[in-house]
Amino acid sequence: MTAIDDALSSAEAKLGTEVGMSDWILVDQKMIDTFADVTHDHQWIHIDPARAAAETHFGGTIAHGFLTLSLASTFAYQALGALPGQTMGINYGFDKLRFLSPVKAGSRVRGRFVLKAVRKRSETELLRTNTMTIEIEGQETPALVADWLGVAIFGEDQG
Repeated sequence: MTAIDDALSSAEAKLGTEVGMSDWILVDQKMIDTFADVTHDHQWIHIDPARAAAETHFGGTIAHGFLTLSLASTFAYQALGALPGQTMGINYGFDKLRFLSPVKAGSRVRGRFVLKAVRKRSETELLRTNTMTIEIEGQETPALVADWLGVAIFGEDQG
C-alpha cells in the first residue's frame, strides 16, 4: 500500500470526527490596525475605538471578518499538520463560509476542525474537506464556520 492509500484509509476512519484544535490567539487592536493597513480597509468600526464604543453596540472595535478568516492558516498548521508521506498542501478554497459573530478587539480565538470528506483526486493528491469553526473564547456563537478544502500532495519532495 502506498503512502497516499494509507493516508486515505486513515482519514476515512476519522470522517465526522474532530481532527484538531488550535491554541488561542489574541486579536488585539494592534493586529486589527496592522491588518487595516495591509488591506487598505480603514473602516472606523475596526480602527477607531472611541467612535466604535460610542456609536455601535459592540462596545469598541471589531476585527475585520477577513482578518479572522486569515488566521485559519495558522490554526491549521497547529491543529492538523501534514499526513504521513505528504510533501505539501494546497489551499483549494471554501464552501459555505459564514461570519456569525464579530470578534471584539481583545478577544481570543481558536480553530476547531472536523473532517467532513476525503477523496483521492489522483495518484498523488487527496482532497480533504474540514468543517472549520473559529471560536471566540467565552462566547457560544463562533466567529465563523466554513467548509475548507485542501489538497494534500504525496510523492517526491518538491524542494
